[in-house]
Amino acid sequence: MFLSDKDIIKYIDNGKIRISPMPDLETQLGSCSIDFRLSNTFRVFEHSKYPYIDLSAEIDADDLMRRVDVPDGDAFTMQPGEFVLAATQEKLELADDVMARLEGRSSLGRLGIIVHSTAGLFDPGWVGIPTLELGNLGRMPVKLYPGMRICAFTFAQLSSPARVPYQLKPANKYAGQDGPETSRFAKDVEFSEE
Repeated sequence: MFLSDKDIIKYIDNGKIRISPMPDLETQLGSCSIDFRLSNTFRVFEHSKYPYIDLSAEIDADDLMRRVDVPDGDAFTMQPGEFVLAATQEKLELADDVMARLEGRSSLGRLGIIVHSTAGLFDPGWVGIPTLELGNLGRMPVKLYPGMRICAFTFAQLSSPARVPYQLKPANKYAGQDGPETSRFAKDVEFSEE
């Protein structure tokens, strides 16, 4: 069952959903979601470093993607067809019986901006700063400003607590992330060495 605005507030108050810094509920709380804001940090692909990405090879994230820090008040310009990683300003922590979904904002989608390519699910027990998978599907550059509302989270109560919450899974790759994290595909069981 998805949570309403009243239930989101109740879950924040009782600690089942933790968000820091605490959102401004007047501007960030929707009827059944809460908006998160764009951080100042982006990761941009270094296209000239590799001829292709080999999913079975361990690639140095600093070689594959370059970190870009945008000062407050400045904008990050997303070019048409560009794909970058970014993060939210907020850190999210979920109880072992609560899951979340990251959703795009309609106002940005109507400009061709997507905020997650595939990773919209946040497992129960997840802790960290969400990474955004930003893409510009439009034909015009779009300026994105740190601090703007970039995505919305919805929350659902599970029927029971997860047997093994995300932060306790031995194979979790992104628990506790504190900024936009590059792919750790080489750690998937299909590619990791036994």
